[in-house]
Amino acid sequence: MRKIKTENPQLISLIRYLKRAAREGNAKIWSKIARDLSRPRNRRTSVNLSHINRCTKAGQTIAVPGKVLGAGILHHPVTITAFTFSTAARRKIIKSKGKCLTFAELIKKNPKGSNIMIVG
Repeated sequence: MRKIKTENPQLISLIRYLKRAAREGNAKIWSKIARDLSRPRNRRTSVNLSHINRCTKAGQTIAVPGKVLGAGILHHPVTITAFTFSTAARRKIIKSKGKCLTFAELIKKNPKGSNIMIVG
């Protein structure tokens, strides 16, 4: 696994939590997300809501190993998990009756990582 080069304590603890969840739940999706989050900040994923709207259907659960930005409109409710959300993105997701979750909440709901789509 890649060495963590960030100094952000929140990100470091999240990466360690994801690696532990991958080992305990035998779910490779969490280790993939941890690997993507351990990239340098300028290589980390940022996804607009318009892209999420095109790639998903109503009721899906997606994970973004980076930041969700508020450009675009979300026409259907989806559950989105990301490291960070912009203020506009969070507002638009809630307005479309979707949910914004943290990775810890998603792992508690779905420790095996089934039916989760990684976007970005």
